[in-house]
Amino acid sequence: MRDSILETLVGGVVISVAAVFLWFTLARGGEASPSQGYIELGVRFNSASGIDRGTDVRMAGVKIGTVRNVGLDVARAEAMVTLAVDNRIFPLGDGTTARIQSESLLGGSYINLEPADGFGEIEPCVAPDAVFGGSGCGEILYAQGAIDLMTLFASFATGSAGSGPDE
Repeated sequence: MRDSILETLVGGVVISVAAVFLWFTLARGGEASPSQGYIELGVRFNSASGIDRGTDVRMAGVKIGTVRNVGLDVARAEAMVTLAVDNRIFPLGDGTTARIQSESLLGGSYINLEPADGFGEIEPCVAPDAVFGGSGCGEILYAQGAIDLMTLFASFATGSAGSGPDE
């Protein structure tokens, strides 16, 4: 009798600790504030499939930030993704590209930033939450959305991939 009460108490403590860790992870997941050395950038994708709050942002395979928010611009039918990236990567040329890439065939996506020179630099926004405010500050202009592998496989299976005028 005494052993079962002790086991029940230990089990309750373990479940309580796990619940606290779960709550902390969900409450803080994907958050990074500019005061911690992060700058917000925005990018518009035609498809942000597989991207959620907390998704990694990488450059050259190294994690440099996370996705803070994913929203929809109804007027333009585009996904608006807000990124919090390490301020040490600045200045970034305005030719920088953001691509959604898969980690493996089984799933898992991340956003890869590929820096490139352009005609200027991406200017970080001064005011918080001003990324998609119309001023153009903090916005990456070149983006490639997620590739739907099922559609790609289906096109190969039906033979429509590569069908051209001479077929």
